[in-house]
Amino acid sequence: MAAKDLYEKDFYKILGIDKKSTPEEIKKKYRSLARDLHPDKTEGDAALEEKFKAVSEAYDILSDPKKRAEYDEARSLFERGGFRAPTGGMGGGDFADMFGGGNPQDIFANLFGGAGMRRGPRKGQDLQTESTITFKESIFGTTLDLKLSTDGKAAQNITARVPAGVNDGAKIRVKGKGAPGEAGPGDLFILLTVSPHPIFSRKGENLLLTLPVSFAEATLGADIKVPTLSGDDVTVRLAAGTPTGRVLRVKGRGITKGHTVGDLLVSIEVQIPRRVEGEALAALKKFDELTNDHDVRAEFITKAKV
Repeated sequence: MAAKDLYEKDFYKILGIDKKSTPEEIKKKYRSLARDLHPDKTEGDAALEEKFKAVSEAYDILSDPKKRAEYDEARSLFERGGFRAPTGGMGGGDFADMFGGGNPQDIFANLFGGAGMRRGPRKGQDLQTESTITFKESIFGTTLDLKLSTDGKAAQNITARVPAGVNDGAKIRVKGKGAPGEAGPGDLFILLTVSPHPIFSRKGENLLLTLPVSFAEATLGADIKVPTLSGDDVTVRLAAGTPTGRVLRVKGRGITKGHTVGDLLVSIEVQIPRRVEGEALAALKKFDELTNDHDVRAEFITKAKV
């Protein structure tokens, strides 16, 4: 691929998006196209496979803020006629000035990984695919077993290790599993989607959990069991008079990422019974008479009128 082919390509048009599209919009559009054009789905259609490669190449540039900014600048200058491919020495004056006098060959080598800028055999094209993992797999790590066609022919089994603590939208690299080339195959990039968990969520390296407790437990205090993502339970002390929204911290039960270990943050949610009957109803009325909490509400209303 000639150097000029890189900046002559309209990556926005290839993805079918606007130049002002946000990173989230670019990601969403790419995922939609990748699902429809993936080689495993198109069953050897050469034209659609080439389109898939083009879409992957466009996303690789536009999903990286630095590459996107440099591409936009080079593309803009090209459209104005300010860039001329080097014929010996420096390129067009405007282009050299824009990048501080740098050689256009070096600039595009840095921007596009040297594609088309080296003489001799070249590596195969990098490819990208997607995979969905569970929330628990994203926290503890997992191994992916994929079956992909990287040469437009027979599918091959590919194993990829997902490290512990990855976030939704993370991209992992599998060396040598891209398209074949004269100097060896390119690499395969796997874009990860993490399925939400019905109970747990995360914030940084901390795990978050909302725990329902009864009115009696919150009022009187109690030792309560809290589930953890690893499967066992831990017991925490709930102080008497604990309100909804109180956060309890369980040290070291969050996400382990390198030398960093997060915590489990438990938000208390006091459950109010929908129906109270019989002796329980009588006891609750007696409780209301004895505690006389109405004075607290009256004080609150008075403050609101100040």
